[in-house]
Order: sequence, then structure tokens, then C-alpha cells
Amino acid sequence: MRFILLTLFSTLFGFSAQAQNVDRTNFRAGLNAGMVTGDFSEAYSLVLGVDLYQHWGVSKELDVGVTTGFSNAFGEKQEISAGGVVIETEFDNLQFIPVAGSVRIYPTTGFKIGGDVGYAIGINEGNEGGFYYRPSMGIDLNGGTTELNISYLAVNGDVTYSSVLFGLLFLF
Repeated sequence: MRFILLTLFSTLFGFSAQAQNVDRTNFRAGLNAGMVTGDFSEAYSLVLGVDLYQHWGVSKELDVGVTTGFSNAFGEKQEISAGGVVIETEFDNLQFIPVAGSVRIYPTTGFKIGGDVGYAIGINEGNEGGFYYRPSMGIDLNGGTTELNISYLAVNGDVTYSSVLFGLLFLF
């Protein structure tokens, strides 16, 4: 797995070096929020995060780059009752820092689809992280200085953590 990630990053940095000759290079930073889905939806509900991207224009229709950020899923309290006994448990927050390659395709002006692939580093105790992927689509606002997007984030480790996110990115 580490070999695959190293190969992915080497390839993307190679594209990055070549892409600097194209006129579109940008840094993006933003916030995202959403809901946990799947295996963890009972223990976690709200997700808040920060996204950081560096993209290089390979062509008019394609950007490649790298991304990182921070994602925090807030733990919930749960009551379990069995045989007249009620046990209350509280889940700790679940936190990740993704390190990934990023691709964006522009089929029309102001609209993009793409995704991020890499590894999510687990921050909190007992969280070992895992393979990270995040397909997304977005639209440009304010003449291309702001982006509104929706994405599906997943981290595959022993079990799969997933969430649906809405984000707002600012392009610099």
C-alpha cells in the first residue's frame, strides 16, 4: 500500500512540475460540513473540516494537484438497554488528516468534477486511518474566486468511515 501511495505522489508531482507552464495555478482553502453515513452513522453525526489544495493546470479542461486538511466527526452519546439495565456510552471524536493527490476535470466553464485519492492519517487514539478517496463536483461562484461543492468522503481501514459533505472553497 505504501508503494502504491509513493508511486501516486511521484506521478502527481511529476505532472505538477510539467503543469507549471500552463497559466492556471491556484491554491484553494475552505471549510466543509456534513453528515456521517454508513457504519459510523449511529455513533457520529456532524462532520466539520478544513480543506487545502494546490492545483496546477495541465490543460484548459484538467487540473492536477495535492491536498490535505483536517476532518472531525463529533461523537454521540448512546443509550443501550438490555434486561432492564441501561448503559450510556459516549463516543470520542473521530479525526483524520488526508494526504492525497487531486484531479479536477472542467467539462464546461464554471463546473468541475474530480476526486482525491491517498491516505487519511488517523489522529485520535485507536484510529489507524486508511485508504482515502473523495469524489466531488463543484460550481464556481463570484467569477471563479469561490467554489461551492458536494463530495463523498471515505476512509477504508478495518471498517469504512464515510460522510457526505458540502464545502465552500476560496481560490487564491
